[in-house]
Amino acid sequence: MDNSGKEKEAIQLMADADKKVKSSGSFLGGMFGGGHHKVEEACEMYCRAANMFKMAKNWSEAIKCLNAAVDIYTDMGRFTIAAKHHISIAEIYEADLVDIEKAIAHFEQAADYYKGEESNSSANKCLLKVGAYCAQLEQYQKAIEIYEQVGANTMDNPLLKYSAKEYFFKAALCHFIVDELNAKIAVEKYEEMFPAFSDSRECKLLKKLLEAHEEQNSEAFTEAVKEFDSISRLDQWHTTLLLRIKKTIQGDEGDLK
Repeated sequence: MDNSGKEKEAIQLMADADKKVKSSGSFLGGMFGGGHHKVEEACEMYCRAANMFKMAKNWSEAIKCLNAAVDIYTDMGRFTIAAKHHISIAEIYEADLVDIEKAIAHFEQAADYYKGEESNSSANKCLLKVGAYCAQLEQYQKAIEIYEQVGANTMDNPLLKYSAKEYFFKAALCHFIVDELNAKIAVEKYEEMFPAFSDSRECKLLKKLLEAHEEQNSEAFTEAVKEFDSISRLDQWHTTLLLRIKKTIQGDEGDLK
């Protein structure tokens, strides 16, 4: 079936789902009377329609269907499924419509629902997405709060504590862009909270960068980054933030080469 065929089928499915919701009577009547199954079926139909709209690249209609399913699942108190659909909507905004502010809003909503259901690792995954985008959009304070929160949540978990140093590293980089002194204080705080952070390569790099920045020495800054990168590759997110910090050194050329 070509895309236009899929779209027609999706439109029909959406209309049928709307009818099912209406024919279940009032929503509460539907929930507690015989209409409960109709409402469940309607949700499934909205989700199938959303997938077809996605195949046809009709993103706004896909989002409309997913939102309709989310509304019903939240009214039913099924927050884990609602959270999954919020992630699907966020991913459309992230990858297809490139509306990062809206993607952030849906990842945050998903995180709230997961927290309410005590699915902390799923909530953390959504929050980390939000933190990464907030830092890119220069909303550093919000990014710091998220990274510190997730770092504190994971540092006592034997399976996750290895990741905590990465979250504290990211929080410190955000601090560094805002204010060098804040970054120094933050690094000391993270070392106290999580002693294993002191021995990490991330913490050692931060201290070298702080020293280079204090001395306004862009060569030492670049050298420290290169040395770290030769062992642990820095991704684009880290590189972007490190360049923003380096640009605050007087007379800097603004690259890390």
